[in-house]
Amino acid sequence: MAFTEKLLRVLPPVEVGGRSIKRYHVTRDPAGIEPEVEKAAYAILPELLPEPDGTPQATFIVLHRGEDDGAYLNAYSWAWDNALHFAGAAGGQPVLGCPDDDPTHFVRLEPTLIGCVWELPPLLHERDAWVRHMLAPDRPDLAAYLADSLPEGTTGDRS
Repeated sequence: MAFTEKLLRVLPPVEVGGRSIKRYHVTRDPAGIEPEVEKAAYAILPELLPEPDGTPQATFIVLHRGEDDGAYLNAYSWAWDNALHFAGAAGGQPVLGCPDDDPTHFVRLEPTLIGCVWELPPLLHERDAWVRHMLAPDRPDLAAYLADSLPEGTTGDRS
């Protein structure tokens, strides 16, 4: 099977549990991720967020709809001022501990996977945006960080 990039959509930030959440969706389907899968992913999201530690409450997520039955939610939350806390969930992927192949039955992931090749592109951008808006300026600017997202397009071929 030949490798092909997937589509990356950027949705407006939302607030969940007092945290500002930047949102990326990855899929091959130009119509986007099915609403019932998105709803199920966002229902488990509060379980993936860490307790506040004094760092501005900001998280970015990657919701990925696989080509099989799987759906994957990666939550990367800023912690200790300059580090990322990771937690993930999956639905429809029994090999990862899901109860069945229904992509709306999300469970928290216990394996230490942090993302696949289609889910990783936002990481570099988010690192640079955090430095640019939160660490380098004299005054951190959370609103500017939240407004600075990787552009929509494909998951790769960004050079």
